[in-house]
Amino acid sequence: MTHGGGRALDRTADLAVLEAVERRLLWLSTAIVDHANRVRPNPSGLKVGGHQASSASMTSIMTALWFHALTARDRVSVKPHASPVLHAINYLLGELDESRLTTLRAFGGLQSYPSRTKDPDPVDYSTGSVGIGATAPLWGALARRYVEGHFGGAGTGRQYSLLGDAELDEGAVWEAVQDPMVQGLGEAVWIVDLNRQSLDRVVPGIAADRLQGMFAAAGWQVITLKYGRLLEELFTRPGGEALRARIDSMGNPEYQRLLRCSADELRDRLPGTGSTAGPVAGLIASLDDSSLLAALRNLGGHDIGALTEAFDSVDDACPTVIFAYTVKGHGLPTQGHPQNHSSLLTADQMSALADRLGTDLDHPWQAFAPGSPEAALCAAASARLHRPAHVPQEPPAIPADLGRPAPTGTGNTQQALGRVLLDLTRRAPGAASRIVTVSPDVSSSTNLGGWLNKVGVWSPTERPDWFADDSETLLHWQERPTGQHVELGIAETNLVGVLGELGATWSRWGQPLLPIGVVYDPFVNRALEPWSFGIYAGGQSILVGTPSGVTLAPEGGAHQSITTPSLGIEQPGCVTYEPAFAVDTEWCLLAALGNLGRPDGSSAYLRLSTRPVDQSLAAVPGDPAARERRRRQVTAGAYRMRRHDKPVVTIAAMGAVMTEALAAADRLAALGHQADVVCVTSPDLLFRALQARRGLADSPSWILDQVFPADRATPLVTVLDGHPHTLAFLGTIRNTPVTTLGVTAFGQSGSIEDVYRHHGIDTSGVVAAALDLID
Repeated sequence: MTHGGGRALDRTADLAVLEAVERRLLWLSTAIVDHANRVRPNPSGLKVGGHQASSASMTSIMTALWFHALTARDRVSVKPHASPVLHAINYLLGELDESRLTTLRAFGGLQSYPSRTKDPDPVDYSTGSVGIGATAPLWGALARRYVEGHFGGAGTGRQYSLLGDAELDEGAVWEAVQDPMVQGLGEAVWIVDLNRQSLDRVVPGIAADRLQGMFAAAGWQVITLKYGRLLEELFTRPGGEALRARIDSMGNPEYQRLLRCSADELRDRLPGTGSTAGPVAGLIASLDDSSLLAALRNLGGHDIGALTEAFDSVDDACPTVIFAYTVKGHGLPTQGHPQNHSSLLTADQMSALADRLGTDLDHPWQAFAPGSPEAALCAAASARLHRPAHVPQEPPAIPADLGRPAPTGTGNTQQALGRVLLDLTRRAPGAASRIVTVSPDVSSSTNLGGWLNKVGVWSPTERPDWFADDSETLLHWQERPTGQHVELGIAETNLVGVLGELGATWSRWGQPLLPIGVVYDPFVNRALEPWSFGIYAGGQSILVGTPSGVTLAPEGGAHQSITTPSLGIEQPGCVTYEPAFAVDTEWCLLAALGNLGRPDGSSAYLRLSTRPVDQSLAAVPGDPAARERRRRQVTAGAYRMRRHDKPVVTIAAMGAVMTEALAAADRLAALGHQADVVCVTSPDLLFRALQARRGLADSPSWILDQVFPADRATPLVTVLDGHPHTLAFLGTIRNTPVTTLGVTAFGQSGSIEDVYRHHGIDTSGVVAAALDLID
């Protein structure tokens, strides 16, 4: 044990004080939910909600963790439904004002689930989306190691996850557990609240042994806390082994039903039938009613002594999982009931609970009396857990333009990604040193090979590259602590989980990183929820989806993304770009990097393509002032590529189909119809500008007047390789007629020409749409 965490216990005196704190936390967490639902005025009558039973099952675990085991270096992700316990702990530690205890789920008050960015008290990890909060500390551990190894200041410390057993149903959990990168993260400790209940029911066969075996097979230390000291002592008496066998063989629903029994009913039901019935009946006949009821509920997850011993026994050489058996609603009248998930105690039940726990329903927020052992324990824990504030370091300066000559020849936007990263190592090494790329086994196929060869692959320890002397090996896999690329297994949820935590280092340790994750665009949907949650939690990163759309024609429908352009617009805290040309990609990527690692920063999503495009079509101005004007327009959302004296229609295109838009304008001109052409680089920024012009957002709106001026308003054709509603709002800028072209059906294999024709986004499709509007 190398953690050096909590102090050694005086087993009798200290346990008694910890148990007194546990009882107060049970009361406070229950009262926080009670006040929100039963006391606070609620004119609308809308259910407020809260989870008294789920909080009660975690109270013992969180008491032992915060008031014994934790250090200031540690971080904890709290089970979403146990947020009232976290707020109660912060209140006793002096980190939350009493007035806040009445604001659970109120506007501007305590959030439904722990939130790093919205709660007023310390929260290490935002949770709420099942499975994501559980895995976040794994990636937090990786991010801490990365920062400490490259820049220092992140120190050491354990990363705890408090999760419900039902969260182990989530595939994201097992994708993270089995990732090879996780096996070396010995600071990771998961504590599973094994209460064997879900929202709807008692889970009949949760198969804890199987779960434990799965963790062990993945290289984790497994600790099981099944029974507390009262039951363990009973097991040593005559008939004790029979009692253990009876409970061990009992199904979850039967055990939960016994929790609802009186002592008399328990004496009748607990012995069961068969050879163990007689010894069990004889054993429990020697117990008084209160001892019998207490013993049945004495599971390991509610035994403070067993919990503290388990925390002290964690081996930091590998990840650890602690299976703590608990009772949902422990200590409440609703304990063990199959429908107690969202149940609320009545006024009479709250009054009785206050009497039993030694508190006052009329004055529910009483802290411990000054000078009491409990107050002293809270003060000592507060001092031990105090964290010095990290002064955020300014993120590195990002050049707006790398100054490359206007590109010629054929290229694609995916290639531009790798080129920009390499250019930064030469032209802005300070910025390049803060970049860390992440990929789920698609580095070479997304043009990151040159970058990897330059900066190396991150690994906690240096590993030999056995192919370094192989002349036919073009991608050199140099794994070392100084590397700047993190390679994960094929799991997009892991990728964006790492991105979120790498993107939060500026706020955790004052060290800004510039994380860029690269994934095949069709699989952005798979990664969207955890990435969105990472943004909500304050993680700022860049997600690159490439290749994209039906432009990936030969691959067929399974690998052709459709909805991702509009998803980028709809994602809060994120700016979406889809450049058409290499130089546009450079400018958009640099702008996105410049928004990372700062309190007012944001994430970005770049949708790139492998389609070869004649780069001279970009017609980048040679004059420095004109070039800068183009760059500003590109990074603001759009620019004009064709401008005629008397246009009768405007074609607004985005991304890979810009070639078809320009060809359509040429054909229309041959027919005597002048068409302006607009290249959209960020529908997201254009929509924000439109909202700002209406007074609904705080964003610049000048780009609308430059690219869509009122005196040039004409009917509009929009076209992109994605769902057409992405650009449909452009018609509202000047209230012009609009026809939207795009992809609304699953793709097909074939050539680009065939596939574009199939979806109506080929040159002829654009010409036909324009003619319909003109006529």
